[in-house]
Amino acid sequence: MQAAGTDRPATIHDIAAMCGVAASTVSRALSTPERVNIRTRARIEAAAAELNYTPNSQAKALSSGRTGAVGVLVPDITNPFYFDLIRGTQLQLKAAGYTQLLVDTEESDEVEASTLEQLRKSADGIIVAASRLSDESLLAAAARIPMVTINRDVAGVPAVIIDTPSATSQALDHLISLGHSRVAYIAGPLTSQSSERRWAALTEAAQDRGVEVRSLGPFAPKTQSGAAAADAAVHSGVTACIAFNDLIAIGMLQRLRERGIRVPEEMSIVGCDDIFGADFCNPPLTTMASPIEQAGRVAVSMLLAQLNPLAGGGIRNRSVMPTHLTVRSSTASARNS
Repeated sequence: MQAAGTDRPATIHDIAAMCGVAASTVSRALSTPERVNIRTRARIEAAAAELNYTPNSQAKALSSGRTGAVGVLVPDITNPFYFDLIRGTQLQLKAAGYTQLLVDTEESDEVEASTLEQLRKSADGIIVAASRLSDESLLAAAARIPMVTINRDVAGVPAVIIDTPSATSQALDHLISLGHSRVAYIAGPLTSQSSERRWAALTEAAQDRGVEVRSLGPFAPKTQSGAAAADAAVHSGVTACIAFNDLIAIGMLQRLRERGIRVPEEMSIVGCDDIFGADFCNPPLTTMASPIEQAGRVAVSMLLAQLNPLAGGGIRNRSVMPTHLTVRSSTASARNS
């Protein structure tokens, strides 16, 4: 519906006239409802719904200092891992009345830093996935604008952590059960905290289990890196590899096939992320899976708690998402076992 007798959108003045209250009361009821009597608020909300009232985002920003937008930064928008994450943040932000500003930081700490500075003026808060910045830079940015990180654990910055280190240990146990005793970790970027944490978990698990692990790389988290990673793995003499992500693992499958090395008969490959396509590549990829979309939703909830502390629910500083190993056809018994 439009405002009665007109073809223009409804305003707070129309709602005020319908309810017999001041426009300022309508404004408070819709922006800070806890400041308005519950019965009055209910009448105003019902009238707003009847008139199909939509807040003017520009006016709202001017009066409240808020923009109604949240920045979401990812290091590579072409990486399928981020598809579900972006969908999770988008759905949760939309439900809360916010617009998502999506930025690809191109795996660059410089691009990420400049984007964070620019978004201070155009966003109410920021969600940063797999940040490539230093701890000090992230802390400084979080002091200037409400922030939640995903897969980056910095004391003092609220974070959603996907527990891939525990899944890395599961992957090693899976390979050991198949008779593998020489395993390579195909490392991600040097600036990736996730890669560091997985390697630390893997070396600790290997020491406990009495098997040999070695780190190869670092490699860019792209399919194109798989060729060099596969060559390095073959040269190292290992019989199995745990890759930083599925893109590298899929690139390894392609390169090993080119070299005539059969997977999994001669080399087992484990990926990470369970991206779209991991289950129908050749062979289907054994990989570490996690609730990516849920991680995006949780990050938004944590950010909204900072933006609207009066809404209740409390502010969480850390949330850990579980992971598990999904076994497919890219792993099998070690050769000569």
